[in-house]
Amino acid sequence: MKTANFKIYLSILPFVLLCLLYGCSNFTEVDLPSSQLTSGTVFEDKTTANAAMVDIYSKIRDTGILTGYPSGICSQLGLYTDELKYYGVSGTGPANYYNNTLLATDPQIAVLWNSSYTQIYSANAVIEGVEKAKSLPVDDKRRLTGEALFVRALIHFYLLNIYGPIPYISTTDYKSNSTAHRMPETVVYDLIQKDLEQSVDLLHNEYNGSNRVRPNKGTAQALLARVYLYSEKWEEASNMASAVLNQTDLYVWPASLDLEFKKESKATIWQLMSNQEGANTYQGNVFIFIQGPPPSVAVTENLVNAFSNDDLRKTKWLKAVSNGTSTWYHPYKYKEKSNTATSLEYSIVFRMAEQYLIRAEARARTGDLIGAKEDLNKTRNLAGLGNTAATTPNEIMNALQAERRLEFFTEFGHRFFDLKRFGKLDEVLSPVKPQWKTTYRLLPLPQTELMLNPNLSPQNAGY
Repeated sequence: MKTANFKIYLSILPFVLLCLLYGCSNFTEVDLPSSQLTSGTVFEDKTTANAAMVDIYSKIRDTGILTGYPSGICSQLGLYTDELKYYGVSGTGPANYYNNTLLATDPQIAVLWNSSYTQIYSANAVIEGVEKAKSLPVDDKRRLTGEALFVRALIHFYLLNIYGPIPYISTTDYKSNSTAHRMPETVVYDLIQKDLEQSVDLLHNEYNGSNRVRPNKGTAQALLARVYLYSEKWEEASNMASAVLNQTDLYVWPASLDLEFKKESKATIWQLMSNQEGANTYQGNVFIFIQGPPPSVAVTENLVNAFSNDDLRKTKWLKAVSNGTSTWYHPYKYKEKSNTATSLEYSIVFRMAEQYLIRAEARARTGDLIGAKEDLNKTRNLAGLGNTAATTPNEIMNALQAERRLEFFTEFGHRFFDLKRFGKLDEVLSPVKPQWKTTYRLLPLPQTELMLNPNLSPQNAGY
């Protein structure tokens, strides 16, 4: 998407979506908003229909689970596990994540939940509005529906892995949403999978606009590969990752780590555009510090020591800051802390490296050890490391887990989700997190939501 068009879309949105996205902070506690979006007229015009979808991406970037701000899971789950150490003010939300002392009454828990379901509600409004539109061209209807289905699946995926059983909201109907029940995790995964399979069918291989800020078919396939992996559907995960990686004209493995997180990287599958030209990522602004002690967060010594000295990620993706007596490290995947003349970095949500490691794990699970090692070696070799010495299935799985830790640190909760699905949360976190309990594998549901909708009960164990 070109910057000029993006600004046009944003100028339309306050007029179109004011009630939906600002007046409805909690979709369970208000009636269906009466706005031009819900009247359907906005979806008769291509420009305003696109504006509605673009606004959802801006909300994903700025609020909720995937924002690069401290309120997003890059920071929160990095603190919650063993990636980040907290140096800020005690008694705050980040401190509660770091100390594993979250409560159901914590305001940040409610914000995370409500912003996510607001984004889901908005995606459902697009799906329903596009379906009813009579003047919108068919190809635009298919693309917008495919994008909205992807967003709906994406946010539900993260909610599921953070909170456990959740409601799967697929309508804007207030009455059904306000009394929604939590669903078993397997049921939610099936619904996510169904949405993504439909999204894959609707979206084109080509990106809509520049810089890969609108999801395409490959983006939906990338998330679907992850969903299959988490659901232990190994063959499907391998095949779907291959479907992405085989698009060699579109996705190109980077020549060096220096290129991995540039906005023009051909290894990027989907990224969130900055809020204005010249702005870069919130992650860079939050994580980078230039003098010690750190004002907020720094990489844990445990993580720094996990890198071998010949691993280029240790020097390229971590940066040391010293005051002469002590040394701290901050994440340095994104190099820009402040604005630049033109934007150099966008927040990358999906990239090729994950697809290689998804396929590596899926191949290892099905006995294709040679193929698994070939995929594992892609990220190792780019980091300046030789081929893995692992040979047995158990050794290869251990090597994969270690590789995922080094490759995806501080990227959207990968570490937390991996420790959980490999059954290693207690083993890894108990020695380094004094407050850690087994029940902390799930975050608490917001107490305000349980009071509004008793069907969400019971609260997750331990809260």
